[in-house]
Formats: sequence, structure tokens, C-alpha cells
Amino acid sequence: MTAWPRLAARLTTRIAAGALLLGVLLQGAQAQGLPGFDEVRASHRASETLVLDRDGAPLHRLRTDATVRRGDWVSLADISPALRTAIVLSEDRRFYEHSGVDWRAVSAAAWANLWNTRTRGASTLTMQLAGLLDDDWRHGPGGRSMGQKVGQAVAATRLDARWRKDQILEAYLNLVPFRGELVGIDALSRTLFGKAPHGLDDREAAVASALVRAPNAKPAQVAQRACGVLRALQPGETVDCLGLDMYAQAALSRRAFAASDGIAPHVARQVVRASQAGALPASVRTTLRAPLQRFAVQTLDQHLRELAGRQVEDGAIVVLDNASGEVLAWVGSSGALSRAAEVDGVTALRQAGSTLKPFLYAQALAERRLTAASLLEDSPTHIPTSGGLYIPQNYDRQFKGWVSVRTALGASLNVPAVRTLGMVSPDAFHRQLKATGLPLRETGDYYGFSLALGSAEVTLLSLTNAYRTLANGGRAGETTLLPRTTGRTPNAPAARGAQVFDAQAAFVIGDILSDTNARARTFGTGSVLATRFWTAVKTGTSKDMRDNWAVGWSQRYTVGVWVGNASGAPMHAVSGSSGAAPVWAALMGFLHAHEPSRAPAPPAGMKPTAVRFGPGADAMPIEAARQEWFLPGTAQPLFTAGSFGGALAERGRATPRITAPASGTIVALDPDIPPTRQRVRFAAEGEGLAWRMDGREFARGASAQWLPWPGRHVVQLVDARGKVLDEIRIEVRGAGVQVGARPR
Repeated sequence: MTAWPRLAARLTTRIAAGALLLGVLLQGAQAQGLPGFDEVRASHRASETLVLDRDGAPLHRLRTDATVRRGDWVSLADISPALRTAIVLSEDRRFYEHSGVDWRAVSAAAWANLWNTRTRGASTLTMQLAGLLDDDWRHGPGGRSMGQKVGQAVAATRLDARWRKDQILEAYLNLVPFRGELVGIDALSRTLFGKAPHGLDDREAAVASALVRAPNAKPAQVAQRACGVLRALQPGETVDCLGLDMYAQAALSRRAFAASDGIAPHVARQVVRASQAGALPASVRTTLRAPLQRFAVQTLDQHLRELAGRQVEDGAIVVLDNASGEVLAWVGSSGALSRAAEVDGVTALRQAGSTLKPFLYAQALAERRLTAASLLEDSPTHIPTSGGLYIPQNYDRQFKGWVSVRTALGASLNVPAVRTLGMVSPDAFHRQLKATGLPLRETGDYYGFSLALGSAEVTLLSLTNAYRTLANGGRAGETTLLPRTTGRTPNAPAARGAQVFDAQAAFVIGDILSDTNARARTFGTGSVLATRFWTAVKTGTSKDMRDNWAVGWSQRYTVGVWVGNASGAPMHAVSGSSGAAPVWAALMGFLHAHEPSRAPAPPAGMKPTAVRFGPGADAMPIEAARQEWFLPGTAQPLFTAGSFGGALAERGRATPRITAPASGTIVALDPDIPPTRQRVRFAAEGEGLAWRMDGREFARGASAQWLPWPGRHVVQLVDARGKVLDEIRIEVRGAGVQVGARPR
């Protein structure tokens, strides 16, 4: 009787071999189409997209495939020997001996099936890999059919003939499903064990191998099987299966493989979103510099920690290359310090504060309304608007008297800025800001005179790029996070954009913003804004200290920094020099540690001119004599108080415009006063003027009075030829007016 099992086993083996020979004839053509190792490795796609810097250094990893969790392809040399051994012991002990099919295991399985006995099965690692490479041979819910089993065996034989054993094992470990959505050893190792595959020890290797046989088994079952694998790995040693059970329970509940990891999360989302029009690549190269990005992240984190206790937790940074518009650093939030780390502070809309003043003065200079030496009065003023009186204040609640435009901008004085907006007009300034690329959502009338002080909302990216426009002599250009390619030249300079600011005016503004003395009245001479190399910079703080900015440029770079709270909550005692400015200065220092920054050359037709200033209230010169830059045709040697900067500014002040009432004014008629005694007074600046009410002329001159009539009305200021010079809209409300002929 003892010879019978051996005879039956040989018979079973021969039957299996015959079945295989038949399968070769039937399945050979299909198995012939199996891919090569290099092809399989090249086609591997991780479920994450890797974001790289301009030189190929990794910046961030972001999960982009929600259907499966697959890591990078890991070479066999980078997988721990413990895991390699555990997989072979667990799944295919004669892996290095057979030719793809383990005939001894096949015969044993067939004999066991004949006698209805449970056995490990005969599927080798090579056969399992064949099933992973071709769905036709993959194990289904009802098991494999005989044809599938034969085809899988044929494919395994061919794989073993074409691939080396190390290639088979490497591909298997990268393609095998382990648990749930986890596919491949990289995803499993980083998720359950929080480490790279090369660092797995015997205990971790045993748990990983146990999951191959039963990916979705209960932790206790996984631990039981892992204990057997660990005994095989450590023969002769005592294995603590109870401890292994506890460890397996903890490992299977761990999710250490974060969906987003690195130093540029907001950039990763931006570039992935931009790439989703086509097939998402495994990696995306950006224009960022990894060392600069890392320094920016660390600097913002350190500075915000230093501001602890001042109710500030968020910040953002962007660094642009002046010539190309390439983004060199992009920090969207303070990360762990923020309660809204997902909000991208680079693209979020925030009130601009005083950072809009350089553009206002640039427009006034370009329109020849002012010069850098023109005098503006910094004193209390009341401006009538549709919402009441607008009373601008300076940051320190003090007034400086007569100051030059250079001092007004450098020291960031509010009242002179509002007076300048009165010359330019809110609508004209609004159009200029829109042309510069700032995303203003409302009209100039909506913002009114508060636009001079930055009541409009902008993004850090658009504001920094607007300053880059000043750095480029008033020529605008787009920014990019992805390298530009022109022909065969990568990182090519951006195409020349539109000239949105006068180049000479932009030069003067840059000269003022680089002038430490011009800032001294507000910031002192030892301000953090004073760099050892040439830079031009402006700070800004919005209402109630909700936003703090520092934006400026050097010869090559433009840097923008925002500090505040994503929630919009106000900060406590955080000013321009203590909030964003230190971060801005640190970044500029890093950029120019080994790179000079020189002052730009003046545009053609400009040369410095000596100027003097008349006496102020104390009989001393308003400002010290100096060399000043003027646009051609605007230079003058003396500026005195009360002259408003001379005839040049007088022309600007006399620009025809309606000064009262403000557009949007609502007039309420009093029913207790006779209608004929209620008049609306209109005032304007200019000469040879006429007034129209709803298209019909009703008065001439610089002022007019009108008998109000209920309804909405359009009031126009026109010249002698009927050309409309300015226009406002008002509304009259009241129920006490007698019905009759409409006043004219």
C-alpha cells in the first residue's frame, strides 16, 4: 500500500505535465504577448504626482489617484532582505529552483484535492506575477477556471525563461495588492510602518508577507499567519506571538502615508490643476528653487513663532524673477501654525492697504500733475461722500504739515495720498490698477477716496506682479509656475508685455521707495527695510490690522510677503515694520547673499536737478535742499508752501470734475419744509462749465443749485462744446412734493 501514493503522485505529475503541454498549444500565443521587465517598470505609475523644482529636486508629493494607493517603483536592492526572504518562505519556497511552475507543489495539491485535503496551493510567485500582468489569469471571486490555470502556468514558464529571478521578485513586490487600496511594497511600507521598504525588520516583514495571502483578513488572522512566517525567518528562536498580535493590530490601523507631503502644498495643487487637461504626469517640473522655497518656509515659520501672543498665525510669500515672471518661491500658508492651512494666501483676496500708493503717485507723475518734489499738505481734511464725511488719518494719528511727494510716499502718509487721488480721480486710478493686473471687483465709485489707502482687495500674487511691473520700467508681464520653452531654449524670458506705466514715472517711484531718508519720518533710518544692497520696498497695513504687507524689488527679484489671519481676525500691534517686513528683508538677504543688486539706470531724457524748498510754519525750509528726479518738462528749482507744488500741480488741481456731491448721494426731502426752499448744491473744478440733469442743461459755471425732484438722476458736467467731463448719479427721496410741472 505504501507504493500506491508514490505511484499516484507520479501519475498526477504526468497528468499535470500533459495538461501543461496542451495549454502550451492553446494558450501559447496569448502568453507570448507578456511584456518585458523594462516595459512593466516603465509603465508603473504612482498614485501620487511628484512636484519638482527647476533643477529636478523634489518639492512635494500630492496624491492624485483616489482609486488606489500606489507608491514609487522600488528596486529589489532597496527592499529589505528580511522582506525578500519572508515573501519567498511564505509564498514560494522553491522560487529559485523551479522554472516558473513548481511541479512538486502541483502534484501535492492535486493529490490533496483528490483526497479532499487542505494544502497551501501550487501558485508560485511567478504565476502570481503573471496574473498581475494579465487580467485574464487573475483570481476571480469564484476562483480560476482550468483554462485560466493552464494559461497562468504557461505564462509563468515563459516569464521565467525571459526574466531573471530578481526581476520577477522585484516586479511582484511592486505590483502585488497588500491591503485595501494599498498596492506595492512602497505604499504598504510607508502607510503601515511609516518607513521606506529598505528599513523593514523581521517583524514588519512577517506582517507584510501575511497580508499577501489574505489582504483583508482580520488583524488577529494576519497576526496568526505572521507568527508562522516569523518562526520561519528566525528558526530556533522564541517568537512572541502575543506581542506580534498587538503590533499587527496597531500597524493595520496606522495611516502614516500622508496624501500631501513636502514644502510646497499649494504649488502642487496649482500645477496638478493646470495639468489635468491631459494625462497627469508622474512628475511635474516647476520654476521654483528648492533651497529658496525651503528657506522661505522656515523663515515664515520662525517669524510667526516670534510674533506669538499677537494674534497672528498665517502668512504667505511669493518670489518672482523680474525678467521672466517665473515664480521662484510660493508659500501659501504657515502650515502647522495655521488653523486654515489649506487656504492659499498667495491667491486669497485681502485688502491692499498702503501698497497701492506707489501706483497712485506713479499715475500722478505720468500725468504731470505732480513731481517728486511737489508739496502736499498733510493736515486734517474732510471729504464729502455718499456715505458721509470721509476723514483720512495717518498711521500714527499725527500730521506732518507740508511734505514733498517723496516724503509722502516714503513715509506712507495717508492724507497726501487722498489729496493726490482727488487730482487723479478714483475712476481713473481704478482703470490704472486694472490695467496693471490687479483683480478689482468693484468700480472706482464704489471704493471712492478710500482706494488711495488700499480698501480694494488684491491677491499677493497679483500685487507682487504689479510691483514687478514697476521694476520692469512700467511694462507688465504674466507670471508662470511652469518653465517656459521657446524652441529649444528652456526657461526663456517672458514675452514683452504692455507698457501700463510711464517708464520715467516708474523709475522715480523706484528711486523714492529705495530712499531710506524718505522713509525716516515714519520708519526711522535704522528700519529693517534698509538693505545693504539696492532695493525698493513698500509696506502696507489694512483696516484694523487685518492684513500686513511688504512688497518690493531688487535688480533681479520681486518679493511679496503677507502676514495676517486667514479668518480675517485683526492682529495685535503688528505693523508694517514688525509683521511682513522682517520676512521680506530676510528673503532679499538670502537672494543676494552672493549676487549684487545695483540701482537701475535712469531712462533717456532724465537727469537729477537741484531743488530748494521754501519756509514752513517755523520759518525753516520745509525740507532740505537736494538733487531730485523730474520727468522732462516738469523740473523747477523752488517749491513753496501753499503753491501746491507750483503751476504744474495747479494744472492738475484744476482738472474739470464734480467735487460735490459724491456719486451715489441720496437726498431726502423734508416734508415740513416747502419744496421750493429745498435745494441741492453742485460744485465743480474748472472753467467754462455747464451742468446737465438727465440730459438737459440747467445751469452754467463752477457751481449750481437745483430744485430736487424725486427719482434717480444723472448729473453731467460738460464743456462749452457739450463734451461730458464728469458724471455722477444721485437719488432724491421724499413724499411731500406736490404733483405738477417738473422743475427745469
